[in-house]
Amino acid sequence: MTLKEIAARTGVSLTTISKVLNGASDVSSSTRALVEEQLRQSGYRRRRSRQRREYIEVVLQELGGDWALAIIEGVRESAAEAGLAVSLSVSGDRRSAGPEWVDAVVRRSPTGIILLFADVPAEGRATLKARGIPFVIIDPAGDPAPGIPSVGSANWSGGVAATRHLLELGHRRVAAITGPEQVMASLARLDGYRSAMTAAGAAIDAEWVRFGDFHRNGGERHAAELLRLPSPPTAIFAGNDLQALGVLHAASAAGVVVPRDLSVVGFDDLAVAELARPRLTTIHQPLREMAEQATRLVLQLAEDPQREITRVELATSLVVRDSTAAPSR
Repeated sequence: MTLKEIAARTGVSLTTISKVLNGASDVSSSTRALVEEQLRQSGYRRRRSRQRREYIEVVLQELGGDWALAIIEGVRESAAEAGLAVSLSVSGDRRSAGPEWVDAVVRRSPTGIILLFADVPAEGRATLKARGIPFVIIDPAGDPAPGIPSVGSANWSGGVAATRHLLELGHRRVAAITGPEQVMASLARLDGYRSAMTAAGAAIDAEWVRFGDFHRNGGERHAAELLRLPSPPTAIFAGNDLQALGVLHAASAAGVVVPRDLSVVGFDDLAVAELARPRLTTIHQPLREMAEQATRLVLQLAEDPQREITRVELATSLVVRDSTAAPSR
């Protein structure tokens, strides 16, 4: 369908439709909604513009922290190899970017977009498709909608590897502090823990399973509660490295020596894992490689919009350091 046909169906001028396509602000909300709906229904897709700005836009929940920095550096390196710059935008929450970001991205018209969220709302996906702006999710949550190009890691097998390591050391009272209950990555890592425990014939006390928030304070709070139990765990699998740091803090405050009295395993293998005392045993999540893969994928989609949508999942691996040992009791 052409823009002329869309204009005829909506009764909106070609000039106004062009403004909607380019994210201009001087269009009423009702007119914008009418045009957007017709664009979605028609499956209109804009031809690639030679005037598109040559950069990749990275949209994330917050700047700072080793997790985000590793992703940004991976995107920067791959973009530089293709002769592109990188722009950063902060929007939304862990689930998706805020509602305002689509119009802003349309106005900027980057070569492609990389999002550090679990999903993109259907309306936003349709708008980006109509504008011919490809996007890829670097997926910490593990549950993008079907047909969305995304890059993630093997959360379940990471949970298995972390728990199996503790079991092989001789631990049987193993607790898990995973992330938010509504996040699929949290559930996948927890399922990995449960699978390894069940396969080893190790019982799981209901009080040993905790849902945290992927932040240090949450890990510290849950670990303090676990260590006050009448029969506390001898090992804790934290859902990420930040929660594992919280576990180390709680253990120190309780006079519990790691790893003599308590073994701790994290997930991510951030720089802080090597700097922690004791150095943190953790599951390596290949963040830079995920970013590099996402950048290559979004550039491929920019060159060939008809390319088959891809879900890429990279392997995780156990990195043994100083925070785990055989149980002393």
